[in-house]
Amino acid sequence: MTCKEKRPYIIRRKTLYAILFAAVMLVASDVQGQRRRGRGNQVFRAYPSFGATASQMRGDELRGFKKWGVTAGVGAMLALSDDDMWKASVEANFSQRGAYNNTHDPYRLLGFTMNYVDIPLTFHFTDPYGGITIGLGLVYSRLVQPPHGTILYTPNYFIPDTSDMTFKKNDFSAAMDLRFPIWRGLTINFRWQHSLLPVKQNWGFTEYPTNAPNNPEKWTNNCYNSSISVRLLYVFGEGNHKHRHNSPSPNKKRKRRR
Repeated sequence: MTCKEKRPYIIRRKTLYAILFAAVMLVASDVQGQRRRGRGNQVFRAYPSFGATASQMRGDELRGFKKWGVTAGVGAMLALSDDDMWKASVEANFSQRGAYNNTHDPYRLLGFTMNYVDIPLTFHFTDPYGGITIGLGLVYSRLVQPPHGTILYTPNYFIPDTSDMTFKKNDFSAAMDLRFPIWRGLTINFRWQHSLLPVKQNWGFTEYPTNAPNNPEKWTNNCYNSSISVRLLYVFGEGNHKHRHNSPSPNKKRKRRR
């Protein structure tokens, strides 16, 4: 027995306009930040990002981050302290999440993708000695394309209900963020995020009748997105701030040579 669910790839024009508008606003904020603080001490610093995601769907009776996707977007960093140790960032990203399995246990093939626009708000602390940045935050995600892909199963264990593959449009997640400087403004970023609320409620499963012909067990699960992303960021103007903590204060008077 097989079941297939396939839907065409469609992103609404309004969503594309929203992403472009966010990109323009973030870049503009970086320019304004440079003007406000002057040379070498911006309020805002903008950055593009590109990378990959590995995700799973908690509640689909599978385990493991086996669904690969892409993520890309733009962001802006706001300095919250004069020593540049505390920052906040906001981003607009396109990210792919979903589920995948091809081990024949229990699905013969499960592979579906969900496309989101993510708006993360993160607060960061930077180690002044090693340069490693740690962040915690919240992510609002908007589903811009319903699940598309294939669900094939040989019902040796259970039968998933594929009559309704509707997922919620809005997703709210908690996120942890690690950033490691590579060279000047180039940074590698690791982010983990997990849904706080179900993105799909009461997904139904039925035990295969051969295993329990008289009274097959039925149950439902709530589903949550969980993903790990690896990205490259390039923070404009970051190279000018790298050694700012170690530079001598301009207010200190130099000792005169005798």
